[in-house]
Amino acid sequence: MKSALSFGSILCLLFLMFSILNASAEQTTKDSWPMFRHDPAHLGVSTSIAPFANQTLWTKTTNGPVGSSPTVTNGVVYIGSLDHNIYALNATTGAIVWTFPTAGEVYSSPAIFNGITYAGSFDHKLYALNATTGTELWNFSTGDVVLSSPTVAEGTVYFASNDSVVYALNAQTGEHLWNYTTNGEVQSSAAFSDGIVYIGSSDHNIYALNATTGEKVWIYRTGGYILSSPAVAGDAVYINSFDNDTYALNASTGILLWKITIGHGYCMQSSPSVYKGLVYTGSYTWSPVDKIYALNATTGKIVWNYTTGGGVWSSPAISDGTVFVGSGDDKLYALNAVTGTLQWSYKTNGPIYSSPAIAEGTLFVGSYDNNIYAIGPIAPTANSGKPSDYYFVIVAGLTIVFVAAAIISLRLRRRKK
Repeated sequence: MKSALSFGSILCLLFLMFSILNASAEQTTKDSWPMFRHDPAHLGVSTSIAPFANQTLWTKTTNGPVGSSPTVTNGVVYIGSLDHNIYALNATTGAIVWTFPTAGEVYSSPAIFNGITYAGSFDHKLYALNATTGTELWNFSTGDVVLSSPTVAEGTVYFASNDSVVYALNAQTGEHLWNYTTNGEVQSSAAFSDGIVYIGSSDHNIYALNATTGEKVWIYRTGGYILSSPAVAGDAVYINSFDNDTYALNASTGILLWKITIGHGYCMQSSPSVYKGLVYTGSYTWSPVDKIYALNATTGKIVWNYTTGGGVWSSPAISDGTVFVGSGDDKLYALNAVTGTLQWSYKTNGPIYSSPAIAEGTLFVGSYDNNIYAIGPIAPTANSGKPSDYYFVIVAGLTIVFVAAAIISLRLRRRKK
């Protein structure tokens, strides 16, 4: 009788299994966060392993407050500062890869696409830079400051300016494709889904525009300024307004699905995230009632809320079943996405208006204390339930099984001889 597997075959299978497991762990750990709110639909959800504790991996000090939100791809963190610079930092060490000086403050969050970094500035421009070297490729001038963060989808860059205009540019060349004029400053960042661009304006309106032509699909009017950026999940658009309400609208028609009042007299600048049937957002009120909310995505009903010590302008980032968000009380909060229970918090020396990004197992965020933070670690806890928790156990177990099979196979061969 022939043995089922030769020793060489067993070794090949063992190597293949190890490679598959390693690739799986690598994919789980290394996820990019290439633009504001992670993706064109602005869901704010990462597939990366998230830090389970508030350990500082590194900090990088700039010469001004950091309100820009970081983006991460290919081991590099991109972020702006109010010191007029766009920074590219090594994601592992925080070392400067390059800096690019603009003529104004950089509150806009960079977007990375096809080797190009895009970011707006208070000098009225959107810049396109080589993502590796920081060399300027082109720039596009608007009529006012650019706080809106660019969104890149299907080869087009969508962004807006305080000149009241929403712009679409060719991502490679900077060619002006179309623009749409609203009746107020636009600081909201565009979301893209199924050929439609969604964005809010300080004229109190939410706009849905054809992504190819810029033509109006629908407009919905709220009761206040809209600085929040929309998130699109399924056939619903979620956005906050200064009228203290969170809105859910039909993405195709703009018909109101539900709205709920969660603000208390000041503003709702935090942009919603959507994850597993829940909408996460925050409120800013100059009072002790500032909260982080989880809302039922279908009904708008409050599932849980968590009270912070300051207003929440930061937009939630979600990974590993945890919601991460900054606050005006100088803290970053990590909350259980299902229950709202505090898992840990991280203290900086200034308000955190920047929205966190999670990639390669690390959380990155800026603070008004002039610093950019990388927070970890990624090592698993005993009961965390992440794929990496069992990685070495699985490999060790399979190794024992295959080695045992190899020994049995060799013994059977010797007996036949």
